[in-house]
Amino acid sequence: MFETCVNAAFGQFARMNTPLTFSAIVTALSLGLAVSSQAAPVAKPAPKLVVVISIDQFSSSLFTQHRAEFTGGLARLSREGIVYPNGYQSHAMTETCPGHSTLLTGKHPNKTGIAANDWYEATLGKQVYCLGDDSVTLAHDAKGRAVSPKNMVATTYGDWLKAVSPTSRVFGVSGKDRGAITLAGHKADGAFWMQPGFGFTTFVPPGETAEARLKPVAAFNARMMADLKKHPFVWDYARSPLDALGRGSARRCKALEADYETGGRKWRAALPRPAPANEADYLRDLGTSPYLDQVTLELAAELRDAYGLGDGPQVDVLAVSLSATDYIGHRYGTRGPEMCDQMVRLDERLGAFLDRIGKTKGEVLVVLTADHGGADMPERLHDEGYDTGRVAARAWLAKLNATLRQDLSLSHDPLLAEGGINAISIVGPDKKALPAVEHMRIAAPALALISRQPEVIEAFDVNTLLTLAPERADVSPEEISVRERMRRSVYPGRSGDIVIAFRPDLVPASAGSSYVSGHGTPWDYDRRVPILFWWKGGAPRERVLPLDTVDIAPTIAAVTGVKAPADVDGRCRPLGSGHDC
Repeated sequence: MFETCVNAAFGQFARMNTPLTFSAIVTALSLGLAVSSQAAPVAKPAPKLVVVISIDQFSSSLFTQHRAEFTGGLARLSREGIVYPNGYQSHAMTETCPGHSTLLTGKHPNKTGIAANDWYEATLGKQVYCLGDDSVTLAHDAKGRAVSPKNMVATTYGDWLKAVSPTSRVFGVSGKDRGAITLAGHKADGAFWMQPGFGFTTFVPPGETAEARLKPVAAFNARMMADLKKHPFVWDYARSPLDALGRGSARRCKALEADYETGGRKWRAALPRPAPANEADYLRDLGTSPYLDQVTLELAAELRDAYGLGDGPQVDVLAVSLSATDYIGHRYGTRGPEMCDQMVRLDERLGAFLDRIGKTKGEVLVVLTADHGGADMPERLHDEGYDTGRVAARAWLAKLNATLRQDLSLSHDPLLAEGGINAISIVGPDKKALPAVEHMRIAAPALALISRQPEVIEAFDVNTLLTLAPERADVSPEEISVRERMRRSVYPGRSGDIVIAFRPDLVPASAGSSYVSGHGTPWDYDRRVPILFWWKGGAPRERVLPLDTVDIAPTIAAVTGVKAPADVDGRCRPLGSGHDC
């Protein structure tokens, strides 16, 4: 009730453009209490279409930084919806694949089986991609790295829905395969992702054809490629209306231009980007630009129209993972002119998308969140006085191996980090798992050595984490220990032998020509993400207490009358008034 009063009062002050001085705040609180008896209870939604949007690498910091500047779709969702600015991915390995796997399963990665983007299976002696599946093929390339939801051992909300409503349709669309597939689940009617130079593609199970699997996107791909040939995308500053502070976006973003040196490479953060030197660079640049989200949203809207999602008596699902923010963040950082313009264009495109799906006959529930956060590049942060830096992964691992070789009289490097420097596998000369006795001889001194490194906060033996009792379920995701964050990330055979939490503000990777910033740590700048729920006619609410991303799926299930599995980690959160889910 108090939240209702305050929101109503401050809403009136906002509409009157009243400055929020101390006296105004006191008056607002008084006004809020005065009108409390008039505040109507909020009815929960009854959607026929559930639209779940994940913005890759959209941290709470990024959301907060640009929130006042939004005028389009993000403005609509954040001003008219239920906003949790302090959402959390509460596991440690904050990468795209595990983060997406939590959103519609209601489970942490230790139950989804998606422990990382890549992991090393020492029993096989090879690196494994999170969605790798040799039993299928790719629609656009029968010899390419095939993917499917097979490795995800948990089911999604779409799977629960189709089990009780077989006529429900479930589609997933993304710039990345790991965004589309993990959200769409095992029983989806289609999961499509962008393949630059081809269009949107998918996987082909045995007994099916590429032509049939691509049928939902074939016409769109043809139009998109033809249009791109006639009108190549050139990334320059967007020309947008004035924002809430009376500033034009192009001028605001251009003011962030500057020169940097990362990894020995000097470059200028500015738009437009230099012209690509060849076709490969052109396709890479296209995928690392706002164009990727533009076409992803266009395809999602077209699928909605073509299949009448939300128009029938059943509930349908449209899952959309927007990948450009992540690609741009990795390549240019999160606080330069490139990301500034990306936020402007994303806001505009989401506005157009919401307008288009607003034509749905049934009620639409929109959920927006992120698979993980991300920090800006350490060089820019260092210039601003922060104690940031990098861990040169290869050199760091080589030093550890040299020490262990000498101390243990080994003839080979025993430590391997094929899935990332924060997950170490202990291997033999053939790069496969060692016999138990030899493994134990190496594991204890290796763990002790890693733990002593000044860059490391804590290092853990995976078997210890796998047998560790979970912390209480009522502990807030912002307060759980690093050990618990790590426990929620590890899965047998997919997490290496030693997992590492590096010191905050250290990027465990060297800078490259297309990589200056990253994520993947257990710290809040990588874990905190916004979570927003919006439906037409819903009352705006700002809920500042933490929410876990695993709460999203059981919440959606409750408002659509679907029973979530008993072993989900999340819990339903009421979208209406009171505690009624």
